[in-house]
Amino acid sequence: MRRTLFLLFTIIISILTGALLGEYVAPKANSQVAYRSSEEQLTIDIYKNTNEAVVFISTVTLTMDPFDIFAEVQPNKGAGTGTIIDSNKGIVITNLHVIENAHAIEILLKDGKAYKAKLLGYDNQYDIAVLQIKNPPEHLKSIPFGDSTRLQVGQHVLAIGNPFGLSSTLTSGIISSLDRNVRSPSGTLLKGLIQTDAAINPGNSGGPLIDMNGRLIGMNSAILSQSGDSAGIGFAVPMHQIKRILPELIATGKVLRSDFGWILVETSQGPMVRRVTKDGAADLAGVNPLEKAVGNVFVKGYIRDFENADLIYAINGKRVYTRNDIDDIILDSNSGEALDFTFRKGHINGPERTIRIKPNLN
Repeated sequence: MRRTLFLLFTIIISILTGALLGEYVAPKANSQVAYRSSEEQLTIDIYKNTNEAVVFISTVTLTMDPFDIFAEVQPNKGAGTGTIIDSNKGIVITNLHVIENAHAIEILLKDGKAYKAKLLGYDNQYDIAVLQIKNPPEHLKSIPFGDSTRLQVGQHVLAIGNPFGLSSTLTSGIISSLDRNVRSPSGTLLKGLIQTDAAINPGNSGGPLIDMNGRLIGMNSAILSQSGDSAGIGFAVPMHQIKRILPELIATGKVLRSDFGWILVETSQGPMVRRVTKDGAADLAGVNPLEKAVGNVFVKGYIRDFENADLIYAINGKRVYTRNDIDDIILDSNSGEALDFTFRKGHINGPERTIRIKPNLN
């Protein structure tokens, strides 16, 4: 009897407990992904489509103490990022300062395999180097080129790279400004750069700056920082500048540029021709420099002739005010193309003349 009452009591308690607390049901695996906004999903898709084209570049540079004749050669390792732009030929672009003076270059792909690489060409003007993977595997991924000439401040952008050795790191931001001039780590003045607040750190150099269409619009190249780490001010070389010289770099290993054979100087009246190279393009065209070489076998020097020195007033009819204006027009012209220079003698209101000058290639 007592056993029966105990069982009945246990059943009642179980029923009451179940009613109050509910039946325990083991949680089922959630087949639904967490909510993502359309912008988040777009970012995810772009990363999935592009990150395999971003490579890890490892370099070895050999150095020794020049003041110690018994010193051994020391290998120094470096690292950076590269972007595959031609999947069929295994062509990769990166910054020149990433691989400069390297005795060995190795490229690590997304699958973890390392490949030797050779240098096809480089250019100091844009701090760019073009590499080719030796015996590249099939099915490489590349990032298609975008149009960097139509960028607007405020556009969202993505950067992928290997900051501090952390491979395939994605950061995001906006285009903060355009047409910035910044010096590269080697001291070269890089012009017309894209400024972005997407985090760029040591190791990101050479990696892609990507628009929200998943296209390559720039190559991350420099940062402005007091500490050396990201301060939200990064710079990328626009792709339209790189595309202009890529074919020549790949074919010949260097870029031939127009050389007018002069040294220019800024003055209160405008850019003036300071000196000309003997038998150079400007000298042969009759350009009058500010400083003219004089002397004989024993004494050599320069005399200044302000009255007859040529100020550059316009190129192809376009008014110029600084040396940068002149450099930009020359860079935008075809290499070796003759240009019409309008000069004013001595000062801005001096006599004017226009001379067509065909530069040498250098």
